[in-house]
Amino acid sequence: MSDDDHAGHGHEILKDVLKILEEYECFDVTSDQPIVRFVHPDQLVKDFPSNLDEEGVPQNEVKRIASLIVQYSVRTFSPHFHNQLYAGIDIYGLAGAWLTEALNTSQYTYEVAPVFTLLEREIIKRSLELVGYPALPEADGLLAPGGSMSNMYGIVLARYKRFPEIKTKGMSVVPPLAIFTSEDGHYSMTKGAHWLGIGTDNVYKIRVNELGQMDVDDLKEKIHQARNKGCEPFFVNATAGSTVLAAFDPIDKIADVCEEHDIWLHVDGCLGGTLLLSHQYRNRLKGVERSNSISWNPHKMLGAPFQCSIFLTKGTNALHEANCANAKYLFQQDKFYDVSWDTGDKSVQCGRKPDALKFWLMWKARGTAGLRKSVDIAMDCANYFYEQIKDRPDFRLVLPEYEGSNICFWYIPPSMQGQEENEEWKNKLNRIAPTIKEKLIKVGSLMIGYTPLPSKNMPNFFRMVVSCQPPPNHSSMDFVINNIVEHGCKL
Repeated sequence: MSDDDHAGHGHEILKDVLKILEEYECFDVTSDQPIVRFVHPDQLVKDFPSNLDEEGVPQNEVKRIASLIVQYSVRTFSPHFHNQLYAGIDIYGLAGAWLTEALNTSQYTYEVAPVFTLLEREIIKRSLELVGYPALPEADGLLAPGGSMSNMYGIVLARYKRFPEIKTKGMSVVPPLAIFTSEDGHYSMTKGAHWLGIGTDNVYKIRVNELGQMDVDDLKEKIHQARNKGCEPFFVNATAGSTVLAAFDPIDKIADVCEEHDIWLHVDGCLGGTLLLSHQYRNRLKGVERSNSISWNPHKMLGAPFQCSIFLTKGTNALHEANCANAKYLFQQDKFYDVSWDTGDKSVQCGRKPDALKFWLMWKARGTAGLRKSVDIAMDCANYFYEQIKDRPDFRLVLPEYEGSNICFWYIPPSMQGQEENEEWKNKLNRIAPTIKEKLIKVGSLMIGYTPLPSKNMPNFFRMVVSCQPPPNHSSMDFVINNIVEHGCKL
């Protein structure tokens, strides 16, 4: 197909894609279409025309391919998608995402992103208030490409504050540095230590208690161990909503330790930070205002479109001082407008997607009260799910109580009940969740994740994730329980 033909029909494909999404009921959370039409990779390679050739294809072939993409993709917007820490997206957020993509600009200067710059500042301002940090300019923030990068921003700022000369001289001028995080904390701490030249051996994993929360006494002990090895403790990561158990570390007590030892306290609130919107549940992050920085992903529980990750930090001009490179071809200081609105030099990125619009439009449309209500509904459903399974003989909870919206449990089929729970029994149990999941995916009724917990020597169990979008209800919780029983009772 010629360039002229593509130019003449270019707008038609946009209309076609919207029709395809509607045809597959992608905006209808009540649809009974399968959550996934699963095929194995070798079959998908045969069925899907993924090859790229010298010549382009006609417009009708592009439309057919777009239909296949939707057909073979997972319906994450289904009320029965509980597989990850994200799920369906807020409809206003989706509208914001479409605008963001269509306008195709970068966040780095006011010159090319005037409205987006304004909206990011408003998101940062309101998020600082939510956490309890000082207002702009005594604190600051930006939107980053995911929680791992947000957590790395915390490490970089902590390191720069302790050793500002590291920016120009490098790691050779500082002693070995030590990072502390719980053994159930996110792996981005280990990756950050690698990427930033700190070394993965210098990440100290702190023991957790029976609820998955950091043991503060063990943190104190590990700080002393690091110092005895000649390391400089400079960064503690407290997790607010761990990846598997959604556990919340005792931020207040950890802050006491950090203040005593003059260590930067970062809070990984990528999952649990959403609870700050709720009057009822924000106390799960008690003490968060005492931290030096925090990461929060509204694209997780809250349902903002990917990607939407916020990093906040205390300190006037802290991000700019740590990250600026003064690129004069982009951040000229003699521009005709107020250049304090140019945000690019405080980011490690050059090109940066204007992710704020998606979340801003959600917040604008629903208001803080609407976002709060969605969080409370999700938590109510998580509590309902917990109550429904906690006393059943065929279900067993991993934790006796839960703080977040993840409920972890084993399904124990009748054939395994009342038996001696020896090593052979545990090996059988380890295969139950994977087997049930396979059955659920092949019929396309439900997606729910499973995982072992090696730190506690626990075999595979289900991780039920309850998100705000699409809005859950008690019936959708019952659907999960009934499907697991239907496919697991004969194992």
